[in-house]
Amino acid sequence: MTVQDIRSFNRFYTNVIGALDYGRRLYAPYTLTESRVLYELAHAHRTDAADLRAQLHLDAGYLTRILNKFEQDGLVERGPSDTDPRRRRITLTAPGREAAALLDERARETVGAMLDTVRAEDRPRLAEAMRTVRTILGDGDGDGDGDRGAPRPEDVVLREPAPGDLGWIVQRNAVLYAAEYGFDADYEALVARVVADYGEDHDPRLERTWIAELDGRPVGCVMCVRDDTPGAARLRLLLVEPDARGLGIGDRLVGALVDFARETGYREVVLWTNDILGAARRIYQRHGFVLVAEKPHHSFGQDLTGQDWRLDLHATPE
Repeated sequence: MTVQDIRSFNRFYTNVIGALDYGRRLYAPYTLTESRVLYELAHAHRTDAADLRAQLHLDAGYLTRILNKFEQDGLVERGPSDTDPRRRRITLTAPGREAAALLDERARETVGAMLDTVRAEDRPRLAEAMRTVRTILGDGDGDGDGDRGAPRPEDVVLREPAPGDLGWIVQRNAVLYAAEYGFDADYEALVARVVADYGEDHDPRLERTWIAELDGRPVGCVMCVRDDTPGAARLRLLLVEPDARGLGIGDRLVGALVDFARETGYREVVLWTNDILGAARRIYQRHGFVLVAEKPHHSFGQDLTGQDWRLDLHATPE
């Protein structure tokens, strides 16, 4: 490979980006950089300004001007950081989330239109080629050998479901619970019903699904849905892929759900799980959930002990 090869590819890819209309209708009325800031804020539930500046490699003064504009337009709120009082925490408001969602929808539609021109049999090759470029040129350990190194917690983003993600939730739950706990097809059927009910009839103001994404692929999920008990939200289908565990993804997913439930005005969050899911139960305990009932049952081909957990969102943290 020569320098000219890379320059030729860059010219080609620049034309592809131009065809996607970046910087014109796609991001209006925001600049590309402003849109990147909105994207980061939408996918990291709470972000300190210093972290945002480092993630986007922005000049401090430039970022401050963008955030000032967003605050004046009612898109963000600023307050003291949860971890360092010298820092400023940036949080999207409801109008800010709507603006970010609109930009994301436009981007998905535009890229989807481009993918429609790619033959179905060529799409796996295209995806693999893009992963190869990212892996080789995204060398994370600095030694130039193309080894990207172990993934870091900051490499994971939380986002809303894209087309196909609801199906992924069903498939991965079925595969992982069969492999790790011996669950049978009854569990897959249960998950499919939960996901179908959500997909067919959910209120985005009161219900939400988060997908954890790492290197362009989903590695975790959780759902927040309305419970039959008035004022209660229900946590469902928390899952983290085995090769992505240890990055705090489960904690982030549950934290995002709890924050959403609190901001939405729910009184409590409830969930049902089984005692064999030790890692998940430890996450729930760290976020303040309390075990309120348990009962033996035979389900999914196994003898299990079901557990009901509850988080009082109005309780004063200890």
